[in-house]
Amino acid sequence: MKTLRLILGDQLNAEHSWFKETNDDVTYLFIEMRQETDYVKHHIQKVIAFFLAMRAFAEQLKSAGHQVIYLKLDDEANTQDIPENVKRLVKEHNFERFEYQLPDEYRLDQLIQRFPMNRDKSRAELDIEINAVDTEHFLTERDTLQEHFKGKKTYVMESFYRMMRKKYDVLMDGDVPVTGQWNYDASNRKKLPKNHRPPEPLTFDRDVTDIVELLEQQGVETIGRVDAKHFGWPVTLEEGRQLLDDWIERMLPHFGDFQDAMTPEYWALYHSRISFLMNAKILSPMEVIRKVEERWQKDPDHASISQVEGFIRQILGWREYMRGIYWAKMPEYAEKNFFEHGRKLPDWFWTGETKMKCLSHAVNQSLDYAYAHHIQRLMVTGNFALLAGIDPDEVDEWYLGIYIDAIEWVEITNTRGMSQFADGGIVGTKPYVSSANYMKKMSSYCDSCYYDHKAKTGERACPFNSLYWHFYERHRGKLGKNPRIGMMYRTWDKMDKEKQKDLLEQAETYLENIEQL
Repeated sequence: MKTLRLILGDQLNAEHSWFKETNDDVTYLFIEMRQETDYVKHHIQKVIAFFLAMRAFAEQLKSAGHQVIYLKLDDEANTQDIPENVKRLVKEHNFERFEYQLPDEYRLDQLIQRFPMNRDKSRAELDIEINAVDTEHFLTERDTLQEHFKGKKTYVMESFYRMMRKKYDVLMDGDVPVTGQWNYDASNRKKLPKNHRPPEPLTFDRDVTDIVELLEQQGVETIGRVDAKHFGWPVTLEEGRQLLDDWIERMLPHFGDFQDAMTPEYWALYHSRISFLMNAKILSPMEVIRKVEERWQKDPDHASISQVEGFIRQILGWREYMRGIYWAKMPEYAEKNFFEHGRKLPDWFWTGETKMKCLSHAVNQSLDYAYAHHIQRLMVTGNFALLAGIDPDEVDEWYLGIYIDAIEWVEITNTRGMSQFADGGIVGTKPYVSSANYMKKMSSYCDSCYYDHKAKTGERACPFNSLYWHFYERHRGKLGKNPRIGMMYRTWDKMDKEKQKDLLEQAETYLENIEQL
């Protein structure tokens, strides 16, 4: 039967069973679309990476003997819309069946379900067979997490993670962890020592001038910066494996130690930077997990168990957990705003032009590389947005657009959930907020900042200090009974009333002049 198979930009899984055999009756469809470049304003490097990865994957299929239709952004026949493109191609090529892999974004899942080729034949514009298959990438189904916590009010990640460790026999000795300990998170919170130099990160080098010009010609609005002559991100399976192998040998030994550390001197530190490759399904999560596990088993002295477990937990536990939350709670999750925050995101989130060193560096690094590691996202940009009462819609849009690895299933759960507590506690048990103390503890930002991290009030007092207490005071009605933060309110209540007044007034001044911070 003559079949058209759609492959989305985040479905580049070369190991998928679709590709095991070639068949001249099966054609694979790739589409570069304004529908996807424009639903938020994306970082230019993110758009480039997806286009490069799609083009490379399509060429790989062609070389293997598969039939491929590839519609570039400026193709005259490209309608810039999935259903319309599919409908046109079905008619032009007389396809008898349409197949697709289940999307991992709710938006696209709903779009494809509303195809003009409706399964209800009485309403179908095109009378052809439609079939959906799994992407064969994730280690869980869409509803696995929901089933695991059936009847429970809260979804505790550690419980899910331990179930996954047992299910896939990762770092296990029968039913118990190999070392007798499940989690080494408490060991992985070290600041980068002075004069410590991480190895130079492996990057790649290709000229993407043609894609940059294409985006400009087509009027695609983007954010961020790019060196078109030297694009550094890996976009193929071969490059992904090269990056992973290099990271395991050179970076893994210190990954856990310094995974939370921050510094303006180094943009990559000991992080693997494989999240784009995984979220585009170029790299398999189980391949990554097994390579790390096997390297440790081969030589436990190469990297300690705390480095290895900390990394594996992010993939086997957190990544699958967040996807499960997404499918359990969408579409309502995208509307959650527990604190009823509504302030606009400051303009300097798009320029990095702020006197706060931590935010200036985190934003500028994001603009330069389409990348920041998880603590920069959570405890710098996310922390500020939450303390300042930024509308979670604005925060979502920024995170979804600026990061190369941001696809809604993983972005929104981390942003609206973990970072902004807009879900009221589905993902996290408390808001992740901090004063300047955390920044000083985990980074060297404060050493060269305009603001004084010790000062609570005054012209150069670090904004995080007063905003921290302002946040807790204004949300006391919603947070006052949370057992995990009771100590904060006890500390606040013991504070001198005049000092409380000064802190709140300082915070109000900063919020009123947020664009000038």
